[in-house]
Amino acid sequence: MIAVKRAGKNNDDLPDKDTILLCYYDSMLYSGKQIVHPGVRARDLPALMELYELNYIQLRQLIRDLSAVQDHSVSRVNRGMDLYLTIIERCKYTTTLNLTYRFSAGDEATPSPDVVVRLYHDAQVAEVISRGRSRRHPEYDRFHHEYPLHIKWQANRFLNKWLAYCLLQGHSFSPAREQLAEALDVIESERMLSLES
Repeated sequence: MIAVKRAGKNNDDLPDKDTILLCYYDSMLYSGKQIVHPGVRARDLPALMELYELNYIQLRQLIRDLSAVQDHSVSRVNRGMDLYLTIIERCKYTTTLNLTYRFSAGDEATPSPDVVVRLYHDAQVAEVISRGRSRRHPEYDRFHHEYPLHIKWQANRFLNKWLAYCLLQGHSFSPAREQLAEALDVIESERMLSLES
């Protein structure tokens, strides 16, 4: 252990109340940790597991009733892009899903950021499995590659920030909300038909 004295009135062996004593261990001089968000450390295994937990919590806020939501759903908000949800696989202890926006370029819609997430319900964690501009050539693909810890951390930190943004905009997936959106679409189309006649 190394002790460093700073700006005290008395530089004797015993520090007085105005002396600041800074202590640290040699192995902690540089740990690679940085503060990125209150409560979230960066790029170590405990921080990654904490990020998985936070992602699970945010996904469950976004999708309140995961068992009742349709396999293909859209969340629409005012002044925001439509958020698309596709349930890829439902199992007893896991659910794999895809979240994306769709950007139109001519006649074609391009999914982006096109994130595939696996939720582990027993552990209450969610991990990014794939992320990329297309499913054929993803930038990050845990199905086929093993990545170092800092790359996993970056992919899951992206999901964490994106989910917070989606929740802030008011996105959510629920059967009741989907039924309301469908009913409003029917009412709007009936109104347009009555105006035409």
